[in-house]
Amino acid sequence: MESKESFVTRFGGVFEHSPWVAERAFDEDSHIALTSDDVHIALVASFRAASHADRRAVLRAHPDLAGKLAIAGGLTKDSRAEQAGAGLDRLSASEHARFSELNTAYTEKFGFPFIIAVKGLTKDDILSAFERRIDNSPEQEFETASAQVEKIALLRLRSMLPGEDNA
Repeated sequence: MESKESFVTRFGGVFEHSPWVAERAFDEDSHIALTSDDVHIALVASFRAASHADRRAVLRAHPDLAGKLAIAGGLTKDSRAEQAGAGLDRLSASEHARFSELNTAYTEKFGFPFIIAVKGLTKDDILSAFERRIDNSPEQEFETASAQVEKIALLRLRSMLPGEDNA
């Protein structure tokens, strides 16, 4: 069993800039199997048990898609790779302008950036989801964004650890 410190060091970045999720997920009496699925279950339980304000802080920790941090090179390694995999690092000027416009409108409406698990999606898929989700209610979008954060966490864990079948 890993120590709490090593668990947090290893998994503290799975939920963007929110090591508290891993800190709260670690239970010395529990023996979390170090598979992507089991660690994900523990992290998600910690995230869902958190206050609305703490969950909102996780959402706010995510970068805008194709936003200023991406242009300035300020994304985390995971976020940079995820956005590049969807082609968001190769937008035309008009596509970048559309993402910027949507990012601004979305953040003004919901108070956190648009979050979507981009793996396997194209920039057109992402724009379509962006345009559809901006019409959600704040409650719907908080839940949708939270579910996307959990999906991103699972994808990150699967790149770090074996799954149930591979353990």
